[in-house]
Amino acid sequence: MNYILLGIIAIVYVFILVALSWYAYRGTKSASDYMVGGRSMNSVVMALSYGATFISASAIVGFGGMSAAFGMGLQWLCLLNMLVGVVIAFIFFGKKTRRIGYSLGANTFPQLMGRFFHSKALEIISAAIIFIGMPLYAAVVMKGGAVFVEEIFHIDYHLALLVFTLIVSVYVITGGMKGVMYTSAFQAVLMFVCMFILLVGLYKSLGMGFVEANQMLDSMDAMVPESVAAIGHQGWAKMPVFGSEQWFSLVTSLILGVGIGCLAQPQLIVRFLTVRSSKQLNQGIFIGCLFLFITVGVVYHAGALSNLYFYQNHGKVAMEMVSDIDKIIPLFINESMPNWFTILLMLCIISASMSTLSSQFHTMGTSVASDIYVDGMKDGQAPKHFTKWIKLGVLISIVISYVVCYMLKESIIARGTAMFMGMCAAAFLPTYFCMLYWKKVTRQGALWSVIAGFVASLFCLGFLHRKEAAAIGLCQAIFGKPVLIEAYPFPLIDPIVFALPVSILVIVVVSLCTQPTSQKQAMQK
Repeated sequence: MNYILLGIIAIVYVFILVALSWYAYRGTKSASDYMVGGRSMNSVVMALSYGATFISASAIVGFGGMSAAFGMGLQWLCLLNMLVGVVIAFIFFGKKTRRIGYSLGANTFPQLMGRFFHSKALEIISAAIIFIGMPLYAAVVMKGGAVFVEEIFHIDYHLALLVFTLIVSVYVITGGMKGVMYTSAFQAVLMFVCMFILLVGLYKSLGMGFVEANQMLDSMDAMVPESVAAIGHQGWAKMPVFGSEQWFSLVTSLILGVGIGCLAQPQLIVRFLTVRSSKQLNQGIFIGCLFLFITVGVVYHAGALSNLYFYQNHGKVAMEMVSDIDKIIPLFINESMPNWFTILLMLCIISASMSTLSSQFHTMGTSVASDIYVDGMKDGQAPKHFTKWIKLGVLISIVISYVVCYMLKESIIARGTAMFMGMCAAAFLPTYFCMLYWKKVTRQGALWSVIAGFVASLFCLGFLHRKEAAAIGLCQAIFGKPVLIEAYPFPLIDPIVFALPVSILVIVVVSLCTQPTSQKQAMQK
């Protein structure tokens, strides 16, 4: 490893982050600047920041490892990321969200829903769900970055985790939303370049072209380990057997959980509140789609083809090389790519982690300071030096996430991401959608839908879905068995499949049974 080159690149990288943070700090004059960037972001910064927040180390390290285990079937998630996460999100959700948020003066996602439905309880409960649930997502992102640095450079995991957590803390706390978005946009450019280079280097390391490499991968079905073949794995260029354990894990947990859950991510929704008009959202669609196509598309592709590389060089497939799925991509990069690219990709992984973490910390901090403390406890009367209270909320969120990171087990990065996104979909998506499109929705329906979706998710995690329920042990302690319903395939079905319909049913039934409240109508800017 060329440590001189590493030092030079790292210094330049940190210098750019510091410069952008200082620029954001000088432009942050009010609480609105700190929370929504003064609603003045242009389309390029917004779209790149949105994409960088979307794609974290969990996508590159965790989901890259999952693609090495499951194969090319994970590319369906890439398609959903673009179609649902960008096209549908920007056109059908983003524009209305921006207009309503502007008319109501909302600076956070909980505040947006709370003010629309005239419900302080809805705002506080939504903020509490974010503050309680998001540390898990933040922790898996932190773990993804630290694991990569540990594997590539043989740096102590605890030191790696501490250093880049401190760096993120500095520019989130000082620069607010502007600092988050400027640095995320820069990090998105770095990620885009790295993934494009990785695509070229991937086929060079395999010594063959696109068609030949994928044909070779398709011919490796006999190399599938017996342990995963028995649960439905048919090969890395094929989908698992329909209805098998592998199929339910891939489709319901990874593809649906993240593919649909992205619509209800508070840290992404707040991006719609930062632009001047709907024009910026229209302009950002192409940038967002191209970014996701290159970043997640390439890493999912590389993950699957890592099996061919390891077989060529070691006579083993990826899952036989390392037991922890989260370490497959770092091992593959370390072996197949030149040192200079390994250093560059390290910055890419750290950038992916930092961009997502900064948004998560900012979202959690504003939720606890603005939504819970000011709107909930102070009746909307912001204290003097309100921005300092938000910074304190951000700091608390960072500490909690850092502690949670030490409680995580192996191969948790992708699953932890899917868990949080699925929980957000169940808790927020029906209310968010109805807020925009259903005039008959009521305050009571919205409130009870959020509660029902969140509680249903927790119940499924603790009592129905085998992976989490068995680890938690609550069902075993109460009922003497790992899950309540042991009949196949119930223990394999992701909580989103149960919890989201419950949330939808509650908002429809309760809204139809209660009187609609007089809600403010969103006005065109």
